[in-house]
Amino acid sequence: MVDGLLLVDKQAGCTSHDVVQQVRRLMRQRRIGHCGTLDPDATGLLLLTLGQATRLTRFLIRAPKEYEGQLRLGIATDTYDASGRPTAERSTAGVEESHLAREMRAFVGSYAQVPPPYCAKKIGGEKYYELARRGEATPDEPKEVEIYAFEPAGPLADDRLAFRLACESGTYARSLVHDLGERLGCGAHLERLRRTRIGPFALDDALPVATLGERRAAEAPLGPAWLPLAEIPLPFATTVADAAQERRLLHGQTILTRQLDGMEGDWVRIADRRGRLLAVGSVVERLGGSGMVVIQPKIVFPAPALC
Repeated sequence: MVDGLLLVDKQAGCTSHDVVQQVRRLMRQRRIGHCGTLDPDATGLLLLTLGQATRLTRFLIRAPKEYEGQLRLGIATDTYDASGRPTAERSTAGVEESHLAREMRAFVGSYAQVPPPYCAKKIGGEKYYELARRGEATPDEPKEVEIYAFEPAGPLADDRLAFRLACESGTYARSLVHDLGERLGCGAHLERLRRTRIGPFALDDALPVATLGERRAAEAPLGPAWLPLAEIPLPFATTVADAAQERRLLHGQTILTRQLDGMEGDWVRIADRRGRLLAVGSVVERLGGSGMVVIQPKIVFPAPALC
């Protein structure tokens, strides 16, 4: 069994679950999780956690995302993307690049977004797309999401525009494009989407599944597409445990350490003196003006990870 993070360049036409199944076979690893799905027609960066690294998925899945895409003005669809059935066609007369860029910028910041009808979000145990396929209305329940950037990445031509999007996890690019079309009054849908970054992880370091298979067959290194457990960056500070603290951690006991620069939340990454990841813990107490904190281990990695 291997423990670590794999960066995959997902191709169009397969689901994120399909990629997980393919990697299970190639890596001979049953325990695999993913850090945020991509729609079947979307491509780009997919993070897979393997072995003990699956216990870190909940921290990695929260990372902000970046995308490159293309939208089509004048046509709205029931899925909000190019795979759907057109629901309205309207004139794009009067929509100029400067106007479009200004309306895109209006979404930057906090934005109340309604998930698209055809998505995997659940209500009452059923997925939205199951309701939509039966012709039933999906809930109109907006969720506040944060948009960091939404801007043109090329000229407007033939009612199509390339764009760049940076947003928090949980944002639906399809809904954003649909809402932009409604704001413009001409309708719009998402034609193409490629995820280029998740937090500190870049698409340039990822491998397509086919290339992964070739390298595994040749027993060749995976390069920057593979990060062993100890090298996975987590979005919080790291403290180094001494031998006595290591013993306490392995028994689920608290340790006392100094407040660290960058310790912004209540989570702490705990490594041993050799750099191996021992645990992820939470701050349960801050001791007055001493600068010391008490950390309770929440996830413990007792065995060395195979790289």
